[in-house]
Amino acid sequence: MKAFVVNKYKAPAQLVEVAEPTVGERDVLVQVHAAGLNLVDEKIRTGDYKQILPYRLPLILGSEAAGIVVQVGAKVRGFSPGDEVYTRLDTRRIGTFAERVAVAESDLALKPASISIEEAGSLPLVALTAWQVLVERGKVQPGQKVLIHGGAGGVGSIAIQLAKHLGATVATTASGSNADFVRELGADTVIDYRAQDFEQLLTGYDLVLDSLGGENLKKSLRVLRRGGKAFGLAGPPDPAFARRIGANPLLRLVFTGLSSGIRRQARKLGVSYEFLFMHASGDQLRQIAALIDSGALRPIVGKVFPFDQIPQALGTLEKGGIRGKAVISKP
Repeated sequence: MKAFVVNKYKAPAQLVEVAEPTVGERDVLVQVHAAGLNLVDEKIRTGDYKQILPYRLPLILGSEAAGIVVQVGAKVRGFSPGDEVYTRLDTRRIGTFAERVAVAESDLALKPASISIEEAGSLPLVALTAWQVLVERGKVQPGQKVLIHGGAGGVGSIAIQLAKHLGATVATTASGSNADFVRELGADTVIDYRAQDFEQLLTGYDLVLDSLGGENLKKSLRVLRRGGKAFGLAGPPDPAFARRIGANPLLRLVFTGLSSGIRRQARKLGVSYEFLFMHASGDQLRQIAALIDSGALRPIVGKVFPFDQIPQALGTLEKGGIRGKAVISKP
């Protein structure tokens, strides 16, 4: 089958013939029809994540997909050939930039019936990230105040909708040109990050979802009420994350040092900081699919690229400017 493979960090992904995936007894073989494009894919290609995601090269890129089941393992009971499914693969076994991919049954769900295959391919990573911040770890309740940075982006556009569904009052940062767009998604307050300082305008928030890090994260701590929580997607990684991934003692020490400043600042303010690197979950994808089909959430696909343009598409991600998600489509 054909797949985009990285043979050396920083080298372009190359379209080559590779062996068919091995299908274990609890695996499902999926014919890929759409795959989401994520900055994490580009960071893996460049080697920026090799400390926390130590892959062996050569490596097939791609971490999420939607497609059709073509084969199931001997012990799989929840899926059958012909099922339309979507998935965010476990970080230890990625590879959706390919014609077919073997997925653990536990990481797979039936795709929402009400949306297209491309829309389903855009969802798993961003929807799971939003779910794990707002539901699993943030436990957002009706009436709470939530700040979501980058509301027009992939994670932000889903997180705004989910926070509103949970009954929160939502503020977001976005460019002035995206103000109406994020309001349509449900944002109650929109801060034009190019012309306004959110720290001067917001106070008493229960939760912040920060996707930028650095000074933006530091300012985010200061808009929280005492006891509030900031979740960082851009880092720095914290000791709890190091424990979850089973990092070696040296890497744990490095992560502790990298996050010590922001954790110390959070403690002084009476708030908390947690790094989030989302995990795969077929169960959560099933709950998200129900919200999609009920109309509570809708996917936002900003651009669709053909399969053979994956290298060029990856190169556009850091430039930004795409509303929602970019997706690869393979008929």
